[in-house]
Amino acid sequence: MQINALLAAHGRIVSVIVFALTFTTFSAEQMGSQHPRPKVVALDASVKDYLSVLNGPPESVSMKSGYVVLSPGKSVGKHSTGHHEELLVVLEGAGEMLFKDGSKLPVKANSAVYCPPETEHDVMNSGSQVLRYVYVVAEVR
Repeated sequence: MQINALLAAHGRIVSVIVFALTFTTFSAEQMGSQHPRPKVVALDASVKDYLSVLNGPPESVSMKSGYVVLSPGKSVGKHSTGHHEELLVVLEGAGEMLFKDGSKLPVKANSAVYCPPETEHDVMNSGSQVLRYVYVVAEVR
């Protein structure tokens, strides 16, 4: 009797392990479909202020990105990069990236502006035309 009970218990354990492995494999396959995929996002000229380009996982590994349109005199507002790096690719217009310490960098068409982690900053359109740029932030490892 004890041997039959042990075999029955062993059978239940094997069944649980097989179920767990099957579930794990199924979950891994499902997650495999969550890997980032190539994509194209149209940067529509009719966008008035903001268009999301990438929202992080599962669209990307860690990047987030957006298309920003600022009217003359407008800014995105003070914010910090936190544990991220940020790159602005300026498509049109001119402005400034303003830093907490009072320093600033020019932001102008056909340029890229880098902002390191843990940096409080703002982007201001100081020009007379619309300022259009794409920002990309990525988590620092």
